[in-house]
Amino acid sequence: CILGSVDAEPSGTQTSSSRRRNMQAIRARNTKPELRLRRELHRRGMRFRINVPVPGMPRRSMDVAWSGKRIAVFIDGCYWHECLDHSSIPKVNAEYWAPKIERNRQRDEETDGYLRAQGWVVLRFWEHESVEDGRNRAVCAFSNVSLCRTPRPVSAARTVVTWRKHGADEH
Repeated sequence: CILGSVDAEPSGTQTSSSRRRNMQAIRARNTKPELRLRRELHRRGMRFRINVPVPGMPRRSMDVAWSGKRIAVFIDGCYWHECLDHSSIPKVNAEYWAPKIERNRQRDEETDGYLRAQGWVVLRFWEHESVEDGRNRAVCAFSNVSLCRTPRPVSAARTVVTWRKHGADEH
C-alpha cells in the first residue's frame, strides 16, 4: 500500500474505514512531483505563484503560474489523469472509477481550452516525467512566451497543443 499499513478483510480487500483514510490522505496540492519541479524552477531564479485559481473557472487551480506572462503549469498524476503508460482502471468498483477518471481528462481539456482562449500558454506534465524535462520546457516557454502562444479562434478551443509526452500532439 502506498500509505502504509492497511486494515484488510479476510478476502484481501480494504475495509471501508481504511479505504477512506487512504483516500483522504491523497494530496491535491504540494505533491512530490510539484515540489520537485518548483524547487528546480526556484533554483533557476524563476519566481512564480502556486495553486492559482483559474480565472472564471471555479474549483480549478493551476499548480504553478506566471500570471504576468500568462503561463499555466499543471503536473498530472498518472492514475487520476489516465497516463497511457501507467494508469489502469481498478477492478473493484470500476463502474465508479472509469467515468470519474474520464471526467478528470475532460476537465483537463476544458481547462486547457479555456485558458488558451484567454491567451494563456498551458504546460502539462506527467508525474513520472523527469524534473529536468519539466524545468527545461517551463524555462523555454517562460523565455519564448510569444513563440508558444498561437492565436486560435474561439471555436477551435478543442484543438490544443499539449505538452504531454504521451498521446497525440493535438487533440
